[in-house]
Amino acid sequence: MAISVGNHTGRDLRFSVGELTGALGDSVTVLPIVVALGTLTPVSLPHVLLLFGVFQIVWGVVYGLPLSVEPMKALAGLAIAGTISYPELAAAGLLAGGVLLVVGRGRLLARVDRYVGTPVVRGVQLAVALLLAQAGLELGLGDPLLAGVAVGATLLVVWFGYRRAATLVVLGFGGVLALASAGVPSPSIPSLTLFPAGLPRLSPGAVEASLGQLAMTVGNAAVATSVLCTDLFDRDVAADDLASSMGAMSLLAVPLGGLPMCHGSGGLAGKYAFGARTGGANLVLGGLYLGAALVAGLVVAFPMAVLGVLLVLVAVQLARSATETTSLPLTVAVGVTGLVVNVGVAFVVGVAIHQFARRVLDRDL
Repeated sequence: MAISVGNHTGRDLRFSVGELTGALGDSVTVLPIVVALGTLTPVSLPHVLLLFGVFQIVWGVVYGLPLSVEPMKALAGLAIAGTISYPELAAAGLLAGGVLLVVGRGRLLARVDRYVGTPVVRGVQLAVALLLAQAGLELGLGDPLLAGVAVGATLLVVWFGYRRAATLVVLGFGGVLALASAGVPSPSIPSLTLFPAGLPRLSPGAVEASLGQLAMTVGNAAVATSVLCTDLFDRDVAADDLASSMGAMSLLAVPLGGLPMCHGSGGLAGKYAFGARTGGANLVLGGLYLGAALVAGLVVAFPMAVLGVLLVLVAVQLARSATETTSLPLTVAVGVTGLVVNVGVAFVVGVAIHQFARRVLDRDL
């Protein structure tokens, strides 16, 4: 049974089993990253979940589609790995949000995407995957036995053919252990104050992180999501409009304690694969996030070794999509440089090589 209501986009918001299961498709990578940030950094998880819930609902109504609302993964990955501090994460998120808003409103996205190039975008993605995997392995080695149990649960789920659900199963396993350890936390409504986890700090590291994130956002979150909206839903959603909404969302969320957020193409594909067809999935997931914000204190008891396995699973997912590139050597070079040096340097070097190939060698990598 499905219930439909209209919205001003002319599309229905349906509430059905497909929309409910589809809502979970967006949480496969979102929740592990959010839990890791809440555990390893000063990020305020109640504020993060509250704002995720709000913006899931907002964009579900505005677009009438199950658009993804997820953390900017490059910034989140760098913060989890300890490459940037929380104040730098906040500053980088505001900087990226401002650039996206200007680029989107100026209808400049096509030019920016052409300038950066797909191999560089995928290379930054690979660098983030490698950093997350490194952090995850370090956490897992802290309790190899517990990490081994989590890995065993993952392999069992994959063996039964539910690869996409593996992350949620491990997340649930860790949640049960946290609940057994700490008990049910008392519901608490997060207070809305400016920068509850600390003031932003603009630094060279924050600027470099922002550059890497913008490379991923332009290609993977704006252009790719726009293409998916046409392919999966027969809807024409301009990449520049998506850039504008991501910029506005980040500029509003970060000062209130949230994370810089984007519309990832992977999250949209995940929602579709799990059955979502309208913005109703966003309203369902938004409600779940709002409920989770009330008991977010449970995350402090989340086992570090299980969290390490989660980060490795997210890293594998990111690395798999990073291989969808037009130049694997350049993508790998950017990824390894991002791991060994930093993502900002990797981005600049990658763009320079891409432009050299285009202008001097007359080749489009």
